[in-house]
Amino acid sequence: MDYFLLALAIILILLGLLGCILPVIPGPPLSFFGILILHFTDFTSYTTNFLLIVAFFALLATVLDYVVPILGTKKFGGTKAGMWGATIGMIIGMIFLGPLGLIFGPLIGAIVGESLKGANNRDAFRSGLGAFIGFLLGVGLKLAVSIYITWHFVKGLF
Repeated sequence: MDYFLLALAIILILLGLLGCILPVIPGPPLSFFGILILHFTDFTSYTTNFLLIVAFFALLATVLDYVVPILGTKKFGGTKAGMWGATIGMIIGMIFLGPLGLIFGPLIGAIVGESLKGANNRDAFRSGLGAFIGFLLGVGLKLAVSIYITWHFVKGLF
């Protein structure tokens, strides 16, 4: 049974890392569940405090991933039109261009959203840049948490 759980934990850790880049997969929570499953095997054991702290940061990174791009758009002068444009651009970009659309979709979407609202080109671009920077910060935060969990996962195995 331990080897089955280990295989499941490895799959969750890998999906967690992949989920840091793809928004449809919740990366840090999957990484956390991977390390939690490993905890219930004979391979390693983690303290309750460690697991609670890791769960907190996985949840925090997941929540902030949705908030940071909005804050980035707002910080760079974007309006609700830019935020909606960034969200729609990310979804459309992901569907049609995969990872590349996921990266540039929020930028283009925020620019289009602000332009449709009547913003001048400079302001629309600033809003798009804010969405893009917010997206990158969100991905970076999720990656940092998932890589930290993965490091403890591998360390626990060896």
